[in-house]
Amino acid sequence: MSEPTTQKIEELNRQIAAFKQERDQLNDEARNWAEKRDAIHEQIKTLRVEAKSLKEKRNATNQKVQELKSLREQARTEQKEKRVQLSKTKEKMSVLIEKKPPRHLRYIQKDIYAIDWKIQTTPLSVKEEKVLVHQVRTLEKQRVIHKRLQELKDTTMTMHTEERALATRAKLNHEKLAELAEQSQKFHEQMVNLLTEAQSLKAEADTAHQKYVELRQKADETHQKYVELRQQIESIKQEIQMKDKEQQAKRQLELREEVTKKAQEKMKRREKLTWDEFKLLTEQEPTTEP
Repeated sequence: MSEPTTQKIEELNRQIAAFKQERDQLNDEARNWAEKRDAIHEQIKTLRVEAKSLKEKRNATNQKVQELKSLREQARTEQKEKRVQLSKTKEKMSVLIEKKPPRHLRYIQKDIYAIDWKIQTTPLSVKEEKVLVHQVRTLEKQRVIHKRLQELKDTTMTMHTEERALATRAKLNHEKLAELAEQSQKFHEQMVNLLTEAQSLKAEADTAHQKYVELRQKADETHQKYVELRQQIESIKQEIQMKDKEQQAKRQLELREEVTKKAQEKMKRREKLTWDEFKLLTEQEPTTEP
């Protein structure tokens, strides 16, 4: 191998070593970016799982809020209806109060009992009995007014109690739904923050992936140069081997021709030939004399 060829191969080997080092370095950097990208993807996955959980909690809380709103509105509607009934009952009471007898119910009942006893136990004329029956009827009407007023008072008290209970129920439902609505808002804000963070990380992961792709492309290009130089060295070596074979064949041919010439001269001098010389001469193709 000539010195220029040796120098060329050495230079190519130096370039190959440099390309190999550059390729391996690019692959290491690409692997680092890929690991960073994959780590970010895991973070994004975790954030999205948490965001999904918060969304489910928010939706469940919103469902409870809607149920409580319905219960609150139902209580308010019933409260309004109760107020209307209470107002009507008070109107009826006002009418009866105007007709209310001045005497107490206890005295009216006592008089009715006394007159009934008198009618049953005392001999009376028709006219006297008729007067007493009329008195009883008048007293009965007064007693009915007293009893009806008492019933309306009792009804009014019950309605007041029920109306206050409905107001309390509406208030409690409102307070509870307000608390849940605030909790739902917090769930929503947390979910949005997580998704925003995930979106930001996705951009970061996309950048890392782009870096990975670029570095892998550069590494592949460098590797291709490395392969081309290796092929170039292999081509030079094959060319050298071919030239060596050609030179060796040429030397063998020249040697063969030299030995043949010497053998022919020995034959002319009628000298004894060696076995190799004899074999070589017999292998020669016969030549035609001109």
